[in-house]
Amino acid sequence: MNKKKATAKIGVVLSRLKKRYPEEMQTSLDHENPWELLVATMLSAQAQDAQVNKVTPALFKRYPNIKSFVELKPTQLYKYTKSLNIYRNKSKHIIQTAKYIKRNFRGKVPETMEKLIQLPGVGRKTANVVLANAFGKHEGIAIDTHCITVSNRLFLYHAKNAAQVEEHLMKIVPKPDWGNVNHLFIALGRDVCTAKKKICGKCVLRDICPSSDAK
Repeated sequence: MNKKKATAKIGVVLSRLKKRYPEEMQTSLDHENPWELLVATMLSAQAQDAQVNKVTPALFKRYPNIKSFVELKPTQLYKYTKSLNIYRNKSKHIIQTAKYIKRNFRGKVPETMEKLIQLPGVGRKTANVVLANAFGKHEGIAIDTHCITVSNRLFLYHAKNAAQVEEHLMKIVPKPDWGNVNHLFIALGRDVCTAKKKICGKCVLRDICPSSDAK
């Protein structure tokens, strides 16, 4: 699909998804400040947001700010994180990130992609989530498996590589919607367009989706 057609198509896609999932145009990760969102997003890798939201209230009650994480050992976080996948690495990276922020950014979560991806365990996806939802800034598009699945099924771009999908979507999605497209594709993916199963008959995009079996 050429860029002109893809740009027109994504406009229709986003319009319909905004009407179908108006409440989902924000992160579902519970947080009170940028640090909590950063930690929650790091914990959400290979885990459901709902499960992360069960973990973080007790975690943030016990350790309420960046300073309280700095002197910890990873094992001290295990009691809070052990229900999540790869919790040992996540616990280690969170503590390393707290130390890095204290040492290099005066104890405040940085507000640019360049600085965020310097943090241990933080890639573009996590950085994009934090920038969009904590600071209202859009330097890219957060890409997860739902975004990849939906993009492929809509024939917006065929790739399994998150960086390639992000690069292409940034070319066709209007910048004001860079923070929305991730949430909307996730909402669609969780609802009717999972990687393993399609429920095309209930999808608001069934008449324009090349992969639909319910046109």
